[in-house]
Order: sequence, then structure tokens, then C-alpha cells
Amino acid sequence: MQPIQTLDEFFTRSGADVSLYYMGRRVAACPRDTLRAFESGEIAWPEPWQQQARLGVVFRLGDMPEPAIWFLALPLDEQGMLSPAQRDGFINRLLETLGRNVTQIENKPLAQTETADVDHLMKDNPLAFAPDIIFQAMLNAQATHALGLAASQHLEPVEAYLSKQQTIDWQALGLQGIADYVVRLDVQTSDSLALHLPYLPTDVIHSLCYCLEHRPLAESLVSALRARGEQAASNADIETLCACIRAVGSTSSASVGSWYSSLLNDPAACGPDVIAAIAGRGWLLLEDADRLPLLLQRLAEDSRTNFNAVVRDLALIPRLRLPVMLTLRDALPGSAIQQRLSAIMAYARK
Repeated sequence: MQPIQTLDEFFTRSGADVSLYYMGRRVAACPRDTLRAFESGEIAWPEPWQQQARLGVVFRLGDMPEPAIWFLALPLDEQGMLSPAQRDGFINRLLETLGRNVTQIENKPLAQTETADVDHLMKDNPLAFAPDIIFQAMLNAQATHALGLAASQHLEPVEAYLSKQQTIDWQALGLQGIADYVVRLDVQTSDSLALHLPYLPTDVIHSLCYCLEHRPLAESLVSALRARGEQAASNADIETLCACIRAVGSTSSASVGSWYSSLLNDPAACGPDVIAAIAGRGWLLLEDADRLPLLLQRLAEDSRTNFNAVVRDLALIPRLRLPVMLTLRDALPGSAIQQRLSAIMAYARK
């Protein structure tokens, strides 16, 4: 029998109950087929972040009373494909820690006493990373909702506050409750939230937006977020503007594309923070013949931006790699993009 060589093979042959989540640009369900194809070298990672495939693994082995959660950051090469050395080392350590060969894993359930061993694998593990608090809250909200488990105790006061059914001190709202609320949004609650959005305190807007950015939104909510963002821009509140820009980033609709285009077409409105918000969270809207070149142009024109880092990051996204390369290739002589590229080449020759 062939030895276990991939994470997908381990989960399959150990009989683990597994749910996978992207944890790089947003928290979203990741199909097992994607991990399988990625580990076999068939595809580049669809949602890379900082040259890593960041993955949340929610799984239960054998008699484990509660699911374990691993946060793994798998290194990528320049093409966005898996660099397997650290993954291979982790699998070897995994099998050694569990103390079983392949046959034993397949034929004998893992005992409850091994839960601590599974958790211990994340200590001093070069693949392990700690997501920020928003990503952790969204993973917990998505995973519990997908498994049909109850939401956290923080959901009820958030629902009462955002529906205006009760007067609650917003500072008492829990972030996990906001994440649970966002995951459970439907058309009716989205419409209700859109009506109340103009009146929410700025700090609540920020927390809400940083959760909303992980899922597609109803059009009523997109319109309300754009209005709130534009109001913030008129008040020179760049943080709130960028939070609203990020919030709609997972919504691939014409209305979001139109807003992004209007921002990119206005040099006065499109500073480095706005560029970062669109590039980091709104990449789905950059698969556009006009919008992507315009973003790269604004990126090149602003000396405060890290042109090289942002371009490299966008080019790792499989759907954007060719459009980014073509935009750079076709940049006009003397253009801001061409000047940036020349500076990079000159620095590399030193």
C-alpha cells in the first residue's frame, strides 16, 4: 500500500470528518476537490495571500468529542503552486505523532486520548499560523452554521441591537455575535440592516464591515454600504470608506463594479488605502478589462504604494495572473507603470 503523501490522503484514509475553509483573502468554504487538485500539482491555489495557501481545517478523528481546528499556511512558488517540502515534513510528523502506520489508521479508529496529540501537532509547526480575531470569529460562525450547531450566546443581543428591537449599549456587543449574525443574513434581514446602516455608530460599522467582506451581499445592503462609504469620504473618514469598500468585495455584482470603477477613475479619491482595500478584498471585481489596468495605473502613480508587492500578490491569483502580465507588458513607454517596472529592473541589476 502506498504511503500517505498528502493532507487530502491523510483525511481520506483516516476516515476523518473534514470541512475546509479558505483563510487568506476571506473566510469561505473550500471544496475538498480543490485541496486534492492543488496538492497533486493540477492547479494553483485559487485564493493566495502573501504567497501562501492559508487553510482552516475543521475535523474530527475517531472518538474526538469536539472537532479540532488547524490553521495551515502552505508555501507557494512563483506560479502559485504548492512548494511541498514543509507540507511533507508536517505529514511525516503527523504520522509519527499518531504512532500508526497506514493500515492501522485505516482499520482502527483513533482513540479519544489522542486528541491532545492532534492538537500538539500545531505547536512549533512551521505551517501553523494564527488568524486575526475577525477571521477566527468568521470561521467559527461559518463552521457552526454549516454543521447545524447553535450560534454563540452573543448572537441574540446583536440581532436585537441591529433590528432596533432593543436599546443596547453597542459597546457590549460581542464580535462573535456580529460574525454569527452576518453568516445568517437572508434577504429580509439584509433589507432591515440596510435601513438602519446610516445610523449605526462608526465602530459598529467597522466591525460589521470586516465580517461582511467574507460573503456576497444583497443589493439593498450594497447600496447602503456605498452610501455610508461615500458619506465617510465626504467627511475625510478614510477608515470607514475603506471598511465599506472591503465589505462589498465578495459581491460580484455590477453595482459593486460600478462603485469600484468610479473610485479608480477619481485620482483624488483613490489613495493608497483605497487601492489596498480594492486589491486585497475586491479582487473578484478586478477580472475586468478596464478596472484592472486602471487599478495598476493608480497603484503606479502613487509613490506611497508598494507597487511590486501588490502586483506580485495579484499575479498569484490564477484568474488574474494573465491579465496582470498583459497589462504590464502593454504599458506605454513613459507611463507610470512603465516607470515603476524600469525602477524595479534597475534595482535588480544592482
